[in-house]
Amino acid sequence: MKILLTGVNGQVGWELRRTLAPLGEVIAADRNMLDLADTARIRARVAALAPDLIVNPAAYTAVDKAESESGLAQAINAAAPGELAACGVPLVHFSTDYVFDGRKRGAYTEADAPNPLGVYGASKLAGEQAVQRAGVPHLILRTSWVYGLRGRNFLLTMQRLARERDTLAVVDDQFGAPTWSRLIAEATALTIARWLERNNLAATSGVYHLSCGGRTSWHGFTAEILAHWAKPDEKLACLTAIPSSGYPTPAARPANSQLDCGKLAAAFGVRLPDWQAALALCLE
Repeated sequence: MKILLTGVNGQVGWELRRTLAPLGEVIAADRNMLDLADTARIRARVAALAPDLIVNPAAYTAVDKAESESGLAQAINAAAPGELAACGVPLVHFSTDYVFDGRKRGAYTEADAPNPLGVYGASKLAGEQAVQRAGVPHLILRTSWVYGLRGRNFLLTMQRLARERDTLAVVDDQFGAPTWSRLIAEATALTIARWLERNNLAATSGVYHLSCGGRTSWHGFTAEILAHWAKPDEKLACLTAIPSSGYPTPAARPANSQLDCGKLAAAFGVRLPDWQAALALCLE
């Protein structure tokens, strides 16, 4: 099987390059091979590569910058997934917890109605809908608070700032489940393997939530990072908690991003560990 993997230099794409290898030949497409912002050429490029499966973790993820670059965000996150789905090849596409407004008290299920607060979330929701309209066999995997040991992410930013600053003020009224990119990639490969074993891919096509278990705030996540990562006797920044109003951003964030992943577990027997256990594995 030939697997076309987009966004190979991103957090999840980098890990998927390894985890998908046992399933077939991975065509690792960076921006030079397949530029998702150039939507007019996507179908021709995919046709030339002739994959049997497309896995699309590539995305425009600059949440705040998307407010002023809505055209680019819409091209990569909304139009490009639709073009990939129009190629008629089974598609695994990644989405986000930011399709929700965060007003629900408990964890969001796939049956809950999306209501994104900003351009980024709206563009990702439009991408989901474009894939669904195309009618191709698909898995849409929504994940949350992705971090890893490479690229730009919250984990690496907090580690850097903790050494550079005397104090570190982090929001404590936004809640979700931090999810390690490596575990996303491993769970995705296992899910795909089990999906492809089915005689009818369309029967299990749809949206699934894929994130670590549990719930914390950005402040709680930071406290856990520093507790596991700090060297003995190392002086790090003093961590303090602030409300979202104390750290205004161009794009509004959902106050609750927790995802219920029971549907994925029921359909494919795949479930990630709680976020604390995953972070400990990552930092060790």
